[in-house]
Amino acid sequence: FTRIAGSDPVMWHDIFLANREAVLRTLDVFRDDLDALREAVDTGDGHQLLGVFTRARVAREHFSKILARRAYVDAMHNNDLIYLAQPGGSLSGTIRVPGDKSISHRSIMLGSLAEGTTEVEGFLEGEDALATIQAFRDMGVVIEGPQNGRVTVHGVGLHGLKAPPGPIYLGNSGTSMRLLSGLLAAQPFDSTLTGDASLSKRPMNRVAKPLREMGAVIETGPEGRPPMTIRGGQRLTGMHYDMPMASAQVKSCLLLAGLYAAGETSVTEPAPTRDHTERMLRGFGYPVEVEGSTAKVESGHKLSATHIEVPADISSAAFFLVAASFAEGSELVLQHVGINPTRVGVIEILRLMGGDLSLENQREVGGEPVADIRVRSARLKGIDIPEDLVPLAIDEFPVLFVAAACAEGRTVLRGAEELRVKESDRIQVMADGLKALGVKAEPTPDGIVIEGGAFGGGEVWAHGDHRIAMSFSVASLCASGPIRIHDCANVATSFPNFLALCAQTGIRVAVENN
Repeated sequence: FTRIAGSDPVMWHDIFLANREAVLRTLDVFRDDLDALREAVDTGDGHQLLGVFTRARVAREHFSKILARRAYVDAMHNNDLIYLAQPGGSLSGTIRVPGDKSISHRSIMLGSLAEGTTEVEGFLEGEDALATIQAFRDMGVVIEGPQNGRVTVHGVGLHGLKAPPGPIYLGNSGTSMRLLSGLLAAQPFDSTLTGDASLSKRPMNRVAKPLREMGAVIETGPEGRPPMTIRGGQRLTGMHYDMPMASAQVKSCLLLAGLYAAGETSVTEPAPTRDHTERMLRGFGYPVEVEGSTAKVESGHKLSATHIEVPADISSAAFFLVAASFAEGSELVLQHVGINPTRVGVIEILRLMGGDLSLENQREVGGEPVADIRVRSARLKGIDIPEDLVPLAIDEFPVLFVAAACAEGRTVLRGAEELRVKESDRIQVMADGLKALGVKAEPTPDGIVIEGGAFGGGEVWAHGDHRIAMSFSVASLCASGPIRIHDCANVATSFPNFLALCAQTGIRVAVENN
């Protein structure tokens, strides 16, 4: 403002008159905002003031991230953050990994659409879940926090969202984009969903196509990639959809659209996928019918605010479960881990490989099963991974490839083409890294063949994919030399205390000092 005040008055006179209509529109919006703020102060409307100031606090940083097309959480402004993992060691102790990302996302989405105030504990303060919070703030929802994993969401009801002031920027979060597209397809306003360079390469046709069949009007970039523009004011009609490929994100997207669609919406999946959306909808008092592999919702009900305690993320726990399984002399306990039956593929696969894992203190928290997991080292052997377990472990395969490299014999994975369209092509990137360490690893179109045995150190590239970086960090326990891992900055955005937990348990990995 001081720069404008100090500029040439004649220039600003010309700019304002030449852009008269746009300037008047902007002044009217600004005046309306000021009037609303004045009225909130005058009437003592604390909720309105809380909304203004919670959004304002993060707005400046949020805009700078959009301009730079960067993540929400910047651990280090380092284009090539390198981890150096030293060989050998074993794991011991008791730890709790960060909260489940999938449940964190959904707690914000459903809490925003509920009537009343939802309290969330154990929220994952990583980049993707923060993107979801910002999206709903942009649509007028008052959200306090996160602070030490606590978030308070002041719900606006199913029909209370407001038009965002501009495109909704979702960083690198594919979950946010796919699930939000279902919610936004039935809103009365237009919306555009954008993301960073990585998200902008990921396919969105898998949600856009069925949503269009329900009556949504959606425009995407070339080959169905972001940005996605969703036209408001459409009447959606419920339908039955047979998913061609197992995907919890597609299923959740269509069920969320079904909250607004006339009649019944049902989705049948070809293989089981995570069911957090169905469980949480019930937790908010919204009826969901599940019969076999089909989930159904119908419009006309409401969501009621609730209390959510987010369990520890089994995808984050997986790095330590695998590490303690093959590092000799290890015994480790991971506390309060979510053991949703649609997510326990990593436990089942490790057990088939000969792993020694036991579930203790099993209980249910907020509709989600949790347990403490005790893992002891064992002699792992290579296996043919059953295809029915693939959807139950899709995010854990990078570190399971490391388990295969440390096992005796051959491990074969098929039916996992989904891995090629994650944050990176995880099949190719892991194969390249394992080969660089001396492991025999041959990628196939829908999987990989890995010959286990001794391997050395070397240089590998994570390609900005947090799961790749963490997988090669734990591979060092089995390696005969140090492993240098390039491009690790994104670990801090998804698993902020990963290095600290490694140090606590006995994995010798740290940021390399340049």
